[in-house]
Amino acid sequence: MTRVLAVSSVFPPHRHPQSEITAALARFLPPGSDTALLHRVHASARVEARHLALPLDRYGPGNDFGTTNALFVEAALDLGARALELALAGAGMTADAVDLVMSTTVTGLATPSLEARLAGRAGLRPDVKRVPLFGLGCAAGAAGTGHVHDHLTGHPEHAAVLLSTELCSLTLQSADTSMAALVAGALFGDGAGALLAVGRGHPLYATAAGPTVVASRSRLYPGTGHLLGWDIGHWGFRMVLGRELPDLMRLHVAEEVEAFLAAHDLKPADVDAWICHPGGPRLLDVLADALALPDSAFAVSRRSLAAVGNLSSASVLHILGSVQEAGPPPPGSVGLMLAFGPGFASELVLLRW
Repeated sequence: MTRVLAVSSVFPPHRHPQSEITAALARFLPPGSDTALLHRVHASARVEARHLALPLDRYGPGNDFGTTNALFVEAALDLGARALELALAGAGMTADAVDLVMSTTVTGLATPSLEARLAGRAGLRPDVKRVPLFGLGCAAGAAGTGHVHDHLTGHPEHAAVLLSTELCSLTLQSADTSMAALVAGALFGDGAGALLAVGRGHPLYATAAGPTVVASRSRLYPGTGHLLGWDIGHWGFRMVLGRELPDLMRLHVAEEVEAFLAAHDLKPADVDAWICHPGGPRLLDVLADALALPDSAFAVSRRSLAAVGNLSSASVLHILGSVQEAGPPPPGSVGLMLAFGPGFASELVLLRW
């Protein structure tokens, strides 16, 4: 078993209402573009405000991939350091007590990887085990939690950190007027999160009030790799987003959730806390309907989407933190963390308080 000691979320200082972001992106569109369509897409996203890595007037044409990626590395290191520091403080732990750090991002490239660059600055030990993850997309927050659990099951005396740093706004392609780009521009925000956990042999395991990780499951859906991801070129990252995703969620992801829960003698109605990645309002609606869940089941996910947008892999950490801050569920409560990303893939993590 794995115990979550602390979860943190941090954001860049530039926060704007959705209406301001919409107006700015409309100005960046190429001449002759359908600005009315952009406004409709943004209005339907159910996002009220977002944090951005740069001042709003720094976006638009003119930034090449190299310039943008350098900005990503600088901002990601600052956010990652703050997220790690906050999680450690929440658990009363120092950085040199961390045995494993797993970092995930899908919005920029760095070699050495972010956690390697962060190690000396944050005070991590030189012998800390490092696992950088790239390419799992929005699913990486849940996948990373599952992988941390796997490590701590084999090393129960260890402490491990999952660090998620996503600066989605820096992938903006102002000349791309495809529906996928418009949807991405309406939904995604910037932020970082850290999850600190220990194995059952660690001294802090029995004293913490956080949930335990019971099990996890990863699933690839064959023949769906073209539906979600990045088209990466000299321009940077261009969104790939298939219209079939809601149908795929209804047909396969809901079935996967039910099968995973059934393996632990549970049904969707038995889940007390849904830590569901807010891919978008339609995906949440479809999944809730397919699982026969009440509107309240994904309420925390909808609030996260409204307050900060879709944070890619950092969203589930923000949502789990919100659940904890509201007052941990009663002992014995069941939680399910779920997220989906390129592959097409789903990631599920069963939690108990």
